[in-house]
Amino acid sequence: MKKIFSSTVKRLPLLNKLLSITVAIVLIILMFPHKQQGTHYDYSVGSFWNDNDLYAPYDFQILKDEEEIARELALAKSKSTLYYQMDSSAYGTALSRLNGYRSQLTPDEVRRLRKTLDEVYRQGYIEVSPDYPDIEHHTIVILSGNVGSEHSFSEYLSPMDVADTLLAKHILVPSLRIDANRTQLEFDSRLSQLKYSSRAISRGELIVSKGEYITEEKGRVIASLEAENDKRFVRQFDPLAHYFGRFMLCAIAFMALFMFLNISHHEILEDTHKVIIVLVTILLMTGATAFVVHLRPEWVLIVPLCVGAILMHIIFDMQAALYIHITTIIILGHMVPDSFEFIFYQLTAGMMSIITVREFERRSQFFVACLVVFLTYSVIYTCGILWQDTNLHNLKPDRYVVFFLNAVLTLLAYPLIYLYEKVFRVTTNLTLMEIANTNTPALRELSRKAPGTFQHAMQVANISEDLINEIGGNALLAKVGGLYHDIGKICAPIYFTENQNSGFNPHSELAYAESARIITQHVRDGISLARKYHLPAEVTDFIRTHHGTTYTGYFYAKYMAEHPNEHVDASVFQYPGPMPYSRETAVVMIVDSVEAACKSLKEPTKENIDKLVDSIVQGKIDQGQMSQCPLTFHDISSIRKMLKNKMLSIYHVRISYPVTGGGNASGNSVGQ
Repeated sequence: MKKIFSSTVKRLPLLNKLLSITVAIVLIILMFPHKQQGTHYDYSVGSFWNDNDLYAPYDFQILKDEEEIARELALAKSKSTLYYQMDSSAYGTALSRLNGYRSQLTPDEVRRLRKTLDEVYRQGYIEVSPDYPDIEHHTIVILSGNVGSEHSFSEYLSPMDVADTLLAKHILVPSLRIDANRTQLEFDSRLSQLKYSSRAISRGELIVSKGEYITEEKGRVIASLEAENDKRFVRQFDPLAHYFGRFMLCAIAFMALFMFLNISHHEILEDTHKVIIVLVTILLMTGATAFVVHLRPEWVLIVPLCVGAILMHIIFDMQAALYIHITTIIILGHMVPDSFEFIFYQLTAGMMSIITVREFERRSQFFVACLVVFLTYSVIYTCGILWQDTNLHNLKPDRYVVFFLNAVLTLLAYPLIYLYEKVFRVTTNLTLMEIANTNTPALRELSRKAPGTFQHAMQVANISEDLINEIGGNALLAKVGGLYHDIGKICAPIYFTENQNSGFNPHSELAYAESARIITQHVRDGISLARKYHLPAEVTDFIRTHHGTTYTGYFYAKYMAEHPNEHVDASVFQYPGPMPYSRETAVVMIVDSVEAACKSLKEPTKENIDKLVDSIVQGKIDQGQMSQCPLTFHDISSIRKMLKNKMLSIYHVRISYPVTGGGNASGNSVGQ
């Protein structure tokens, strides 16, 4: 039982990820309504058929177009018979209403109205239904019980025939009232005789050939086949199988994504937090697409899916962003209309937007990305029209409006990055650019209280950025890490040599162990200050690792020399660590040591600098400080070479060349 419990606990992170993916797939399926439709084809009237020859898979009828059906319906309605019932109480009701107006009329007016009323009901007063404004063209059947007699509208009087307004509006009551139920039955009978198809297509009959121009007639035949496909699909539709199929398609897409990530970005899969970021991004893009599909399917390209690609590139990198973007559009591809067109547009625009922000260091790149997205969509659409129609007569300007709105909505990536940073606590280049400003509170305080350390940090930051640019990595992160790695010295600046400008060294009055404690304490103080100034965890890691688990060499060596036979607690002289774990933190550690050591050189000659750089780099390797970072031998060789050149430039070392001819014995100097 204990083994089972232990095994379950170990698998909890994996179970959490699987559960998160399952929930994401279920949400994606629920966002889109199930399509109860059969096979549909990618075509449009006025273009060319790009698929293989299409043959009728079964017998079906060619449906008439909507205009033709509407004409036939109007004709059927105009010829339908109208049924009326006699209302024997109408005369009495009208007479009663007339008596109600006697007090308002003169006796002559009453007699005139009474005479007109009698004439109207003697001929018959017929009701005119607004559903049949052309009543004069219809045959009228007057029902008396189950017996009916045919008449024409002209035999009776209607409200249009009565000139007196008082009679027409307030007194007269129809003596012939339309029988709505019987009339509707008559109309339905006529509708049942209408044919909604023009002719039949037999199974195996060629509908359209590959490359054939699609006329309106051909388009009607294909649309009729699609309608028949829908009918047959609905008859055999199984909701359980449908949802299971959708679930498995989404699951396969996610499986492919995580297989790619497992090979190239294993660190994303190892971190449940990062997996959640990926799933939320896919759900966000899917939800926006589902909303537009529900609202107006033909505007589905207005959804800025490139936002997800840009977000993932800024949070992770270009390769991960491409994998995630491809997975998103694959999932959406079988849920939106015109799947091929949708995938082609979104895949191409997504790749272009990722490339545009590949080195994201300026906010203006958002606007460049938006312009690239708009141009990509527009060029694809225009070229597609030329390919299918061979002319631009069928261009639709509203499509360019959709592309423009998509590009504008892509700017949502900027506020979403800020939201992601706050919600998921991730650090992006936007944050790094903000805190790289030397006017931040932390760096201002460092400059004020420890000016020597501040200058040292500036040098470390600039050199580290150049080195990472050379060997590969996040140069901006290395620069920011170099700026903040020593902020712990704010708490006791005078105990560090770069800030001692009075000639007094306070360590001369302290025991070696106490001096070592103060020196190593700047790492812990730096971590505390990082929390105070809300620095990202990635930047705080530079503070933790820039000395790794090395020792305060000077004080440790002095103590050992004075206490040769005494047991020494080495941890007193050791930095708390941990060791560098990334290319960026490892480079900052090396640059920090080299830059500080070069300042102590009494004679900064090329030979001395080369020897010092080699000694420090090799020392870090021998002490195992590089064992947990992914630097290669080639990277370390490049670092040594660049560091030597950087130090030579900083200290303006003159390189002597042999004298040729009558030149000066000292030769020319380079790098002054």
